[in-house]
Amino acid sequence: MRTITVKGTGNASARPDYIILSLNIEVLSETYDHAMLEASVRIEKLQGVAVRVGYRKEDLKTTSFDVQTRYENVKDRQGNYKREFVGYACTYRLKLAFDFDSKQLAQVISAIAECGAKPELSIAFTVKNPATVSEELLNSATENARAKAEILCKASGNALGQLLNIDYSWGELNVYSRTSYEVEDCIQPLMAMSKCAAPEIEPDDIDVSDTVAFTWEIQ
Repeated sequence: MRTITVKGTGNASARPDYIILSLNIEVLSETYDHAMLEASVRIEKLQGVAVRVGYRKEDLKTTSFDVQTRYENVKDRQGNYKREFVGYACTYRLKLAFDFDSKQLAQVISAIAECGAKPELSIAFTVKNPATVSEELLNSATENARAKAEILCKASGNALGQLLNIDYSWGELNVYSRTSYEVEDCIQPLMAMSKCAAPEIEPDDIDVSDTVAFTWEIQ
């Protein structure tokens, strides 16, 4: 049996319709209780922000929580280094996701800047239903592969026969806009004092591509 194997390339483009805010809080303190208490206070401030801008405090999700002991190398008078305990580092990573709205995003960022929690803030623009983009991508790859196979068969005086095999490595698509939006915690007090704290933006479209290999019989 004669066969032909062709790789089809699929392309899809989508306009971002979903925003994911990532908020990281880290507290370093000499005592465990104080580290946990300060982190708790800052999280409560962020939950208050969520409520003030129209969400529930439960909409602010914890994606990870970590507590570690921190040490540093200190040089003594003899020139030798020794490890000294610095404190307990408590780290919370949270997220708030909502439908894309440039004005709402500006309000949320301004409210975060004003609340005093001072999280590390980064923003990603994506789509609410990535499965739709994935389906468009695979349809595009299938059409591309078949068109290539038909051209090759016609050029060689053959006909495309039955589809024998599809080879595709399933994986999670990176369905995120290339637009980067990050705000350091040290900038947030300045934003809170400014009348133009958070400008409205229009993120770049999301462009994704993938490949699928098809094998047909040649008649």
